[in-house]
Amino acid sequence: MSDQELILYDVKGRIATITLNRPDKANACNVSMLRLIYENLINADEDEKVKCILMKSTGQRFFSAGYDLKEIQGSPEKAVQIQEWGRKVNETMVLMKKPIIAQVQGIAVGFGVMVILACDLKIFADRPKEELYFRLPEIAISAFPQTGATLLPLLAFGLNYAKTLLYTTDKVGIEELKNINFPTRIFPLDLLETETLSFVKQLSKYQTEFLFFIKSMLTIMNKSYIKSCFDLEDECGKVAYATEKKSMKELDDFIKGLYIKYT
Repeated sequence: MSDQELILYDVKGRIATITLNRPDKANACNVSMLRLIYENLINADEDEKVKCILMKSTGQRFFSAGYDLKEIQGSPEKAVQIQEWGRKVNETMVLMKKPIIAQVQGIAVGFGVMVILACDLKIFADRPKEELYFRLPEIAISAFPQTGATLLPLLAFGLNYAKTLLYTTDKVGIEELKNINFPTRIFPLDLLETETLSFVKQLSKYQTEFLFFIKSMLTIMNKSYIKSCFDLEDECGKVAYATEKKSMKELDDFIKGLYIKYT
């Protein structure tokens, strides 16, 4: 399968669909895939015909297992590229004017969770926890939470629950997500595709100004905050991954400086 086939892009009517198409690798994203996702987001945003974007993946087990960590092992250059393009994808999704709907059929881990959180509306298959859950494993695998891994859970769930997910790396299933009113809709797995498409088609019939302005107004109200949070993650990541480790006193001084800079 060529790199181009790993991300599918299709426009039908007013809806652009971006599909992660690497089911044999749990839809884990490498640098090429991230570039293609970003390019397709820009294409959809600039396409006069498109009013809504549907984000989904192939296969039943995984929505996405996150970043392809095997690709970046032993390659600092690839690690930097993953961070750069992962941020571009998530920041673009949050800030662009057109609403994005996630269709979630399976397990989401790491960056897979972030893609869903960056979407504006989320439609889930009704599956047991062992078949569909969220997990942010960064701290457990010594991967610093960047490219939106702290910001997006905070925006989606609030401060307390974001801390719980990031510190415990717990698996979160549909029942827990329902308890915090996170899913926009939940459908049986066998009806997920048709019901999601029906939902998105209805959304795309609304007046264009209403669709774009609702998201844009909410984003503009928070744009400076959102961009500064991505910058904060990058700045902390550089220190976390630095070869020369800081002492506790140096970390304390660094964090005090962050408070002054970002508040």
